[in-house]
Amino acid sequence: MESHYPPFLAEEWDSVGLICGDPDATVGRVLFALDPTIDVIHEAMELQADMIITHHPLFLSGVHSVARDTLSGRIIHEALTHGIALFNAHTNADQANPGVSDALADILGLTDCIPLVPGAEINQGIGRVGRLRIPMTLSEFAALVAMKLPATAVGTRVAGDPEALITTVAVCGGSGDSLMSVASTLADVYVTSDLKHHKVLDHPREVCALIDVPHFASEWPWVVKVAELVAQELGGTVDCVVSSIRTDPWTTQIASPA
Repeated sequence: MESHYPPFLAEEWDSVGLICGDPDATVGRVLFALDPTIDVIHEAMELQADMIITHHPLFLSGVHSVARDTLSGRIIHEALTHGIALFNAHTNADQANPGVSDALADILGLTDCIPLVPGAEINQGIGRVGRLRIPMTLSEFAALVAMKLPATAVGTRVAGDPEALITTVAVCGGSGDSLMSVASTLADVYVTSDLKHHKVLDHPREVCALIDVPHFASEWPWVVKVAELVAQELGGTVDCVVSSIRTDPWTTQIASPA
């Protein structure tokens, strides 16, 4: 994992790597998920997995207790009690190639991709910009996004002219609000998550349309890709399983009355 997602690529504020577990323990089965939730821990227990690899960390800030009566403490206790190691690759997987945004670009069929914001080395960086093999309207492309990404309660939100022609696409798996202005100079549409109301209002949607999808949906393609990567790299010596748990926190959407 660290050879593909070097820890030095992570942001200073981030937490990546081994969260808990014995580095010398034998690993025979790994469960891949987006978030290390208690439900994912229970799934790993049922599968008798030795390790869970996630994108999001369990801790992003300092803690003073992992007592079992806290949620994070319960996760740690359940993992250690059942011999399950926890490991995550977060912003280092955002920067790496192939990384989180590469997986999103790939599932949407983009070609000739380059970083939206280049990193220190060639092909590294945040987000990706690519081209559609066949141009389509914003409405058609939004329908493609909704079809290709996991189904969610919130669904896909679109800002822009439905009939606008889309040729170039910028993507950023996860929270990409800060990259809207960059995307508007490079692409016809920007696909990401967690866009803020006022920034969308001020964004030149006639120049670059916006597609906002749930955070979970935009990063889920990486989970599948990294499981395939590890399985291939280890030549089948470790059983790699993709989690069936949807960790999107939103469970229901109530449509506004007509």
